[in-house]
Amino acid sequence: MSLRVMSPAVLNAWSQTLVRAMSTQGGAKNIGFVGLGNMGANMASNLIKAGHKLHVFDISKPACDGLAAKGATVYSKTSELAQNSDFVITMLPNNAIVDASYDEMTADGVNKNTIFIDSSTISPDLVKSLQKKISAKGARFIDAPVSGGVPGAEQATLTFMVGGTEAEYNAVKAVLECMGKKITHCGVYGMGQAAKLCNNMMLAISMIGVSEAMNLAVRQGLDANIFAEIINSSTGRCWSSEIYNPVPGVCPTAPANRDYAGGFSTALITKDLGLASGVANSSNSPIPLGSLAHKVYQSLCEKGLGNKDFSVVYDLMKKEKFSV
Repeated sequence: MSLRVMSPAVLNAWSQTLVRAMSTQGGAKNIGFVGLGNMGANMASNLIKAGHKLHVFDISKPACDGLAAKGATVYSKTSELAQNSDFVITMLPNNAIVDASYDEMTADGVNKNTIFIDSSTISPDLVKSLQKKISAKGARFIDAPVSGGVPGAEQATLTFMVGGTEAEYNAVKAVLECMGKKITHCGVYGMGQAAKLCNNMMLAISMIGVSEAMNLAVRQGLDANIFAEIINSSTGRCWSSEIYNPVPGVCPTAPANRDYAGGFSTALITKDLGLASGVANSSNSPIPLGSLAHKVYQSLCEKGLGNKDFSVVYDLMKKEKFSV
């Protein structure tokens, strides 16, 4: 088929396939993946599609079974998983779980050729601590948190923010390209997390802003879809309005259409905002809107909505039950 007559959709799919094929040059790698949640399961699946050999672990049996059905090997011990992997990627909920997981995974020593890649959202200080701990054992560790949400994980279009040396960035880039389209070297250890926390703070603020504006428009009598079209062709356009709109019926794939199930949980955005507040305090940086967003999402968690997608903030505004 000539490239000139390919539709944009077909050309894009062909290009993604080519990128993934190129990323496996030199042979398939043994890749360990720990944490098969909404993001991790899709990321691991894309590594399998790219031809890599996956070694996986999660406390959820159904999550492991889903990857096993695609060809992954399931482990009951992360230490054994790590010993059999060229790269180990972790995608876990918070500082405490990440720290404990690495202690367990490296307790029996490490393969000195293994590169550990943490794609969770954790504090930059924990990154630096883990890097020292793992490098002392003889292996390498970098931070590479992601942005793009579940849609980006499904479509292998995530953005990776990498903290580590230039050599380490080059060593992991091909693997990360199987799961994302933008792989950026942010600087030294912890700088990937620094970028991620700033991004997620802005995401939380923008979601609250979009929810307020959409609710105000609807209450004045505007049709939600018409107003969303206006926003997305005007200066208010952002990811929260265009890709992840919090109003049911506006974006077909958004969690708003599934009663805010799945996606990026309110509990996790609250955790990320807490981390952002911590680094803001340590760097003496004012974050008035970030602090207010943190209070808003803490309030949602207190109302029992921690497991709902963070766009549920619109639903609370709509029902006139929300207060800070």
